[in-house]
Order: sequence, then structure tokens, then C-alpha cells
Amino acid sequence: MAFESLSDKLQGVFKKLKGKAVLTEADINEAMREVKLALLEADVNFKVVKGFVDSVKEKSLGSDVMKSLTPAQQVIKVVNEELTALMGGANSKLTYSPRGFSVYLMVGLQGTGKTTTCGKLAAHLKKNGKKPMLCACDVYRPAAIDQLEVVGKSVGAPVFTMRGCMQPEAIAKEALKEAELKGYDVLIVDTAGRLQIDDELMEELVRVKKEVKPHEILLVVDAMTGQDAVNAAIGFNDRLGIDGIIMTKLDGDTRGGAALSVKKVTGKPIKFIGVGEKADALEQFHPERMAGRILGMGDMMSLIEKAQESYDDEKAAEIEKKFRRNEFTLDDFLEQMGQIKNMGGIGKLLDMIPGVNKNAAKGVDLDESEKEFVQMEAIILSMTREERKNPQILNASRRKRISAGSGQPVSRINTLVKRYDEARKMMKQFAGGGGKSRGNRMFRGF
Repeated sequence: MAFESLSDKLQGVFKKLKGKAVLTEADINEAMREVKLALLEADVNFKVVKGFVDSVKEKSLGSDVMKSLTPAQQVIKVVNEELTALMGGANSKLTYSPRGFSVYLMVGLQGTGKTTTCGKLAAHLKKNGKKPMLCACDVYRPAAIDQLEVVGKSVGAPVFTMRGCMQPEAIAKEALKEAELKGYDVLIVDTAGRLQIDDELMEELVRVKKEVKPHEILLVVDAMTGQDAVNAAIGFNDRLGIDGIIMTKLDGDTRGGAALSVKKVTGKPIKFIGVGEKADALEQFHPERMAGRILGMGDMMSLIEKAQESYDDEKAAEIEKKFRRNEFTLDDFLEQMGQIKNMGGIGKLLDMIPGVNKNAAKGVDLDESEKEFVQMEAIILSMTREERKNPQILNASRRKRISAGSGQPVSRINTLVKRYDEARKMMKQFAGGGGKSRGNRMFRGF
């Protein structure tokens, strides 16, 4: 989970502050010392840490904080605001060319996931009504063109190639003509990377830039490389001039130092973050939402957006009617669990909900949740239509038959039926306006 280590440490610091009725300057000094150590351990740039801590300390010692009725909460508010500012303040959206045709030049070192990210960006643009074409300008890495073609096919975006041509700028120029001729409105240019920044790489990128005049140059960096990612951003920006950063593998980086340092050091915003392998695992970066997650305040806006993307309004209304008529079946339950899986799994959702115990979220394996869904599906599909409609008739012999048909033990069938019953009770409360559910037991390990 991104920022897991930093989040745990900061929440530990604030828990101590909340335990004090009155805060003294010594309390704040001690808290800031722990915050500083937590940020350094998270691999945040030293100068960035110093500036951040000094700013938080100065504002926390102000009369508005010290004289308030809840000084600890005020300190947390200051930290939240400063974290948000550190990561860029507001969401920096991808911009489009006013002439109606946009070119995005994707650059970065080898191994950052640049080619895969090209496909994810194409998928994001298609979802927003654009018609993207991909262009293969990495003429050095073995199978780079083949990889982009596979990626392009997976997201339904055409790929322009000129096999045998070793001049990336010539390929990009022809791709630009082809894309405009065929009515595409976006060209995403995948370029070659190197193990390190060198003159040959930069000269090549400058030639491509001159030929296609990109609307934005997007640097792809690997979050797990920490300050090396920040140094790469500095190098590319100094030599090429970048417009934004796409940070991949943020879901695998428990420290998060690169994400907290890069905007302050380079002045360039993070526009997207990669949070998985799938085509839709590219999210717009929202500093204020990320700050909320780090401080344990959740991220309800992202949760709502995911729900809106995954849920069909008509289906939701139909399910509600079934609840009211007491007609919610195991088929409906399976469909709802599928929707949760599409939203990233329950572990990811727990991370976005304010006030949820982080240990609960840690206990949920995202890969396991997908496996569990397959097991649930096998059990339900092994039932007769009548059994799915009315699980109350599932006696011992029926459960034994379903176990043999699904390849799952009877204990899993019992657990599934129990979760289904709990889901019915909980959803009936919501459908009937009965208030909040008292638990999340339906989401626990299957």
C-alpha cells in the first residue's frame, strides 16, 4: 500500500498529541522531530523535509492553534494542508491542444513501465471521449514494438510502426500525418529509454520533440526507485523541459518519498499515478486526496468516482427494488461482489474510507479477493436455480453435492451463505432507511 510506513508513523505521532488536553511548545517540537524522522525514513528529499517541518512548526505555534479548544486537531489540519501543498496543491489535469489534435511525448528511463503506461493513458483518453493512436519510437529495445502492439490491442488503440527505420523522429513525423489523416485526435509517442540520462538519449528526444511539437511531454518514473526518480525528473526537465509526471508502481512503494518530493524539487506536477497492472490502473493524482489517505482521513471522493464508474444506475435501482420486495438472490449477491472486485477489491476500498482501522485494510490481500470471487462464482454456479433463489433449502446433502460440483469444501459454502444473509440484512437496512450498518462482516475473508 502506498505510503503505508509513513502513514502509520504520522498517525502514531498524532495519536500522542490527541491524548493531551493542552499542547506546549515542547510537545510540538517533539512531534515535529518525529515527523521529520518519519519523512526521512520515507525517502523524502532532505531539503524538502526541512522546509516542510519548519513551515508546519511555525504555523502550529501560532496563536490560532495554541489557543484553540482542540489544538491537536488544528496541528493535524496544518499538516494536512502542508502535505497537500507539498504535492502540488490541486489536481493538475492533462491538457489538450486548442487546435483539436494533441500529441503527448512519453519519456523516461528504462524499466519505469513507459510502454505499458502509454496503453493505460490511451485507455484513459478513450474513456474521456478521445480517439488516440500510439506510435512506436523505441527502435532499440528488443521486442519494444511488439510490446506496444500488444498493449495497444488490449485497450483498442491502433499502433503506428515503421519496422526497420532507425530514426525515431522520422517515425514520429509519419505517425503524426497518419493520425490526422485517419481522424484520430491524440497521438501518444512511446520513446526509447536508457539506464541513465546521457547526451545521446537527450539529443534523440530533442529531435522527436522538434518534429512533432508535443502539446505535453510526460515523464514516466518508477515510484519504487525513490530519490532516483526525483533525480531523473530533474535531469529530464533540465534537458528537455517536461510538463508533467506519471508515477508508476506507487501501489508497491510503502514509503512514497518520490511522490512527496518531486513537485517541490522540479516544479512539475504529478498528473497520474500507476496503481496496478491492468489497463484501468492509471489514476489522476489528487494531492488533497493523497494527503487525506496518508493521515488516515480516507478518500471519499475517489471512492465515489470508482463507484460511479463501476455501477450502472438502472442495475442499482433494480437491486434496491429486489431488496424492498425481499427478492435478493445469490445471483444478485454474486453480481454485487463482482462490482466490488471491479472497483479494486475490498482492501482498496477500505483504504479510502475515513476512520477504518488500517490493520483491517492490511489484512485484505487484493489478489486473494479476486481468487475468492472466482471461488464464490464456482459455488453459486454449481447450485440449481431454486437453490440460488432460496438458499434456505440448502440442507447437508445439497451442500455436499455443490461442494463436489464446485471443487470447494462445504465450509466455504457455509461461509458464503452466511455472508449472503448478512449482506441481505445490511442492505435491507439501507433500502428501508434503517440507518448505518453496524459492521463490515460481509467483506471479511471468504
